[in-house]
Order: sequence, then structure tokens, then C-alpha cells
Amino acid sequence: MVSLQNRNCILLQAVYNTGVTSAAVQQTGESVLLPVTALVLAGRRGPKDSLAHAAGQSHKACIAVAGVPMIVRVLTGLQTVRLVRDIVVSIDDASVLADCAEVGDITFHASLSSPAASVLDYFEAHGAQGPVLVTTADHALLSPVMVEHFCAAAQNVDADIVIGVVSASLFRASYPESRRTFLPLADESWGGTNLFLLRTPRATRAVRFWVRAGQFRKRPWRLVSMFGLGNLLRFFFRRLDRPTALVQASRILGARVGLVEMPFAEAAIDVDTPDDLVTVEQILATRE
Repeated sequence: MVSLQNRNCILLQAVYNTGVTSAAVQQTGESVLLPVTALVLAGRRGPKDSLAHAAGQSHKACIAVAGVPMIVRVLTGLQTVRLVRDIVVSIDDASVLADCAEVGDITFHASLSSPAASVLDYFEAHGAQGPVLVTTADHALLSPVMVEHFCAAAQNVDADIVIGVVSASLFRASYPESRRTFLPLADESWGGTNLFLLRTPRATRAVRFWVRAGQFRKRPWRLVSMFGLGNLLRFFFRRLDRPTALVQASRILGARVGLVEMPFAEAAIDVDTPDDLVTVEQILATRE
């Protein structure tokens, strides 16, 4: 006889593999969410990272923030999240983490030339095993509460790939001096949080687009231009609203794209510059 737990696992896997629109299966009156694999991007962008070099490290992920390597902060946080089943670190040289005793039970995946290419390589090989949560090793402020909120909300979004975002108004109210890149739409400007959930195998199509569009990460108008002249004009005149943008993105990518609006301003802060490092340490000082 199949136990209730095993039956739930079988049903959940069927939901994932077939891309059924409902993200949760109702069992015994409760919503059961799929466990996820967390893929943490920790590879280098090029042979030398200026921020890492200034800190005497080969990889930015190993820079100490308030005395703890950034990647250790990310990994220890993920290990306490109930929905995270496995943790995989995508890195070009796993030996650099040898001294991180706090890391615990994780596996490694060889990173490629870009974050997007690394995600695509991993997801094509392992995506059939269930949803993949993607984040970055420089997300030093990532907390278990943020991850729990994003995973639970994302699995209830009718999409193949779900992206975590923060509104510019929320962020600037908390950190007016911190510089972030925001995409201006008709209702609000939105910034990324380095949180993605690849919910179904069709998410591969969106990741392939991400590989091509990665060069425009800091130039959002070039990214929008890839969606056509009409949408580009609406973008410039602040007439491109969020629902229209998602419909167009889903049509062009061949995969349903969804968003989760994060209520945490800190979710939009990663460590790309020396100023970011100062900001993150100041925030951690108030937490710890």
C-alpha cells in the first residue's frame, strides 16, 4: 500500500512534470508545496573580480561581510528553510570553499562563462527532478524569511518561471542613498532580487533568453527593445504596464513568466560595489 506521504510526492512530481497550472495539490485539506533545489551562483565573471581582489580573495563569494563570508551567510540561511531540499553551489573552483566549515551538506556544479549559462547547464541536467530556486552568493542579506516568502508565493503563481521583485518606492523609502537599477513601468518601477524559481521544465526557454539578454543587464531599455518597437515606445513613455509586460514576455519566451512582489527592501541589495559592502555591513550591524 502506498503511504499518504509517498502518494503526495508522486502527485507533486506529476504536477511539476506536466506543468499543471495549479502550483499546489490539495491533500488532507492543506496546500502541499513542492520541495525545491536551491542553486547558488558563486562563479567569477571573468578572471579577476576587482571587489574580490581588493579583499584579497579569488572569488567575491568569499569576501567576509561582518566577519562571515557572504556565501556562508547565504548557505546557512538556506539550510534552515523547510522547502529547500538540496543545496547546490555553482562555482568554477570548489576548493575555494574548503575552509568554510560552516557550509555543511552541499554539492557543487561547475559554473560556465556567465550566471545564465550556468543556470541553463544545471537545469537542463537536473531540472526534471523538481523546481529549482536560483539565487546568488553575493546576496549577503538573504534571510530564511525572504526565501520562505518567495518560495511559497512563487509556487502559487501560474507561471513556468517566477521572478522576485521589489518596488522602487519601497526600496527608496528605506535606502534612499543606495543605487539600484529599476525598470520603469506604468504603475511603478521594479528592481530584481536575485531570486528566481524555475517551476516547470518549460522554464528552460526563459533561461535561454536570459543567456542572450545577459549583456543588457544594466541597460534595461536595450532589454525591452528585444520585445519590439511598440513595447519599447511604451516603455520610454511609461505606458508599459506590468500585466502587458508579462504577457509579452511570456509570448516571446514561449514560457509563462510571473512575478512575486517582495515586501523586503533588503531583498534588492546584493554586493556589487564597495558602497554595497558598506551598506550591507551597516544593515547587518542592526540585525546582529
